[in-house]
Amino acid sequence: MQVEMILQGKGGVGKSLIASLLAQYISTPDLKPLCLDTDPVNATFSGYRAFDVETLDIMEGDDINPRTFDHLIERIMTGSGERMVIDNGASTFVPLCSYLLQNDVAGLLTEAGHSIRLHSVITGGQALADTIEGFSSLCRNIPAAPVVVWLNEYFGKAVHNGKGFEDSKVYDKHKGRVEALVTIPAVKPETFGLDMNKIMTRRLTFDEAVASPDFTIMERQRLKMMKRTLFANMAKANL
Repeated sequence: MQVEMILQGKGGVGKSLIASLLAQYISTPDLKPLCLDTDPVNATFSGYRAFDVETLDIMEGDDINPRTFDHLIERIMTGSGERMVIDNGASTFVPLCSYLLQNDVAGLLTEAGHSIRLHSVITGGQALADTIEGFSSLCRNIPAAPVVVWLNEYFGKAVHNGKGFEDSKVYDKHKGRVEALVTIPAVKPETFGLDMNKIMTRRLTFDEAVASPDFTIMERQRLKMMKRTLFANMAKANL
């Protein structure tokens, strides 16, 4: 089983969007990935009816409920020929990273012939420093799994002191861990931005929106263009 796990300690930066994009990209007419939402505060991913997302409460107070997560690992270990997408909330980031490290979950899955890939988000604007720290923390605390970095330009490009993320010290330090970079490009907020916000608010896939009479001809056209761009970027990353 190939496990895609989205982890970032900063909230509101596009984790659930990335989970939905992965689920759409991976899905085929005959097979959908297993989708889980562990966010105890904002279970956005579970709102996508197209994926039959299962909500999994892995927290007990401020810590991981080890038995619940043990059950999830058991499910992964006994699965075959499937892909899984797990969206995790900002509030679960620290305890979940601790659990994964203490139990060497990445090593366990790899030894059993399964794969786990971590996905982190870097976004521009005010959240840039926090998301970079979240990425760095992920690399430090879970050393045995490759990381895909998503550069979400919705709030601006990930640029600090005139340098992009790929020219930053933190990227240089951890670039051996980075399997791929995927860009979610900046778009015109009054057109493409509103269209994307509309499908995210309604928890729709691109295909559902394009088939819906609630979207105008030009909204559907722009969403088709966005899907092509994003899927092409994911294809380049070999996702």
